[in-house]
Amino acid sequence: MWRPVLMIDGFIVFVLGLMMLLPAGALYYYSGRVDYIFLQSSFTAMFLGGALFLANIGDVKKITILQGYLIPVTCWFIAPLVCALPLYGNGDIKTVYDAVFEATSGITSTGSTILRNIEAQPKSVLLWRAMLNGLGGIGIIIFAVALTPFLGTGGTHLFSKENSDTEEKFLPKIRYIAKDIIFVYIFLSVLCAVLFKNAGMNWFDAVAFALSTMGTGGLSPKNNSIAFFDSPTIEAICAVFLLLSALPITYFVLILKRRTLASVTSNPQVNAFLKLVAGYILFISIFYAYDAEIPFLTAFRRAAFNIISAITTAGLASSDFISWGSWTVVVFLILFMHGGCTGSTTGSIKVFRWQVIGAFFKQYAVKALSPNQVAVMKTGDKVIGAEIVSSVFVLVFGFVFAIAIYTLIICFTGVDFVTALGAVIANVTNSGLGLTPATGPAGSFAGFTPFVKYLLASAMVLGRLEVVTVFVLLNKISRK
Repeated sequence: MWRPVLMIDGFIVFVLGLMMLLPAGALYYYSGRVDYIFLQSSFTAMFLGGALFLANIGDVKKITILQGYLIPVTCWFIAPLVCALPLYGNGDIKTVYDAVFEATSGITSTGSTILRNIEAQPKSVLLWRAMLNGLGGIGIIIFAVALTPFLGTGGTHLFSKENSDTEEKFLPKIRYIAKDIIFVYIFLSVLCAVLFKNAGMNWFDAVAFALSTMGTGGLSPKNNSIAFFDSPTIEAICAVFLLLSALPITYFVLILKRRTLASVTSNPQVNAFLKLVAGYILFISIFYAYDAEIPFLTAFRRAAFNIISAITTAGLASSDFISWGSWTVVVFLILFMHGGCTGSTTGSIKVFRWQVIGAFFKQYAVKALSPNQVAVMKTGDKVIGAEIVSSVFVLVFGFVFAIAIYTLIICFTGVDFVTALGAVIANVTNSGLGLTPATGPAGSFAGFTPFVKYLLASAMVLGRLEVVTVFVLLNKISRK
């Protein structure tokens, strides 16, 4: 039962260890220094991962439902621990809990950080944080499905746990879907980096910000995030690619395969998301300009970028939105709970599920007034079945329940309610930014106790797995 689980876990650990050589090479290139911590961590991870993989290698014809849950859960809990190895004792990260928190934030594309002076860190640490955002965005399970021909048809179970988008089920083999997704993701990341470079960044910053942007991760190599450059062009490029990252990656695959205008305009979730973003930007820009008594264009520039970053759960910031006024706490809390489209690199609940909830309440309202009237739930032209509705409500309840429990526990440690709630929402939704000055764009999570940092790190993984996967597995274990 554990053989395919351990095989995939070993493969992931080996690949992560292999990738640790890149940051070590970057430090040597820029400073001539050898990063022995990264090299030692790399060889350790490759040895352990390779041994685990080879000990369990085999052609898996079928993955059971339980294995389909075990593989993503074990991968997402093991990966941060492995990724923390080169961070421990490197730069300003002196403790195990800080290394685990930072690594978990990176690989889950959350963007929370314990670093107060980011620019003082070695290039190897900065590049590794950005690489983790990139890996977290594409999803380590999709990466495994694409590169391991050992799963057979069982890969479908992993894909469904890792990627909630089902648009491409007409394609014959799930491994090919994963490869298409990786190709599109890498292409957009490279294009983003090139545009950043042409807009004024150096190559290191361009690559780091491109990985953070496409992974909607938000771990920046600069203390002031994207605001460091004070460039409308750079902010515009970043905002556009954040929006692209918030769309289903299979949406781009579908466009490339069909090459028709209908494939671009006929997706109801994408259309609803883009309209929602435009509406938020317009409304909040007008209100912010009026409330702060600043020119509309200034308000529009600040609001547009930060709203897009918040709703895509990216965690990048062009200004400290906490200082805009007390109203921002409520507004950005709502934005963090949105998320992008299903099948995108964003976190949180996501737009399609809010569409399903809206359709359900619309049907309920119609039935309440006209009990005999036939009311079909739809999103666009697609009929929503009862099974989808129930799964959406379970997931939303799971998110709310997790937020409530985590907030309560953190409050018991002495943290005030607003700070605790903001920190939990930031990490469960993988948005990365809290709702108080201490954890907002100008702050960090360094001030929390080791227990709270471990707790928030587990919240990041829980959010990345969209809560329900972990709850189902825990329920299965408790019943045995």
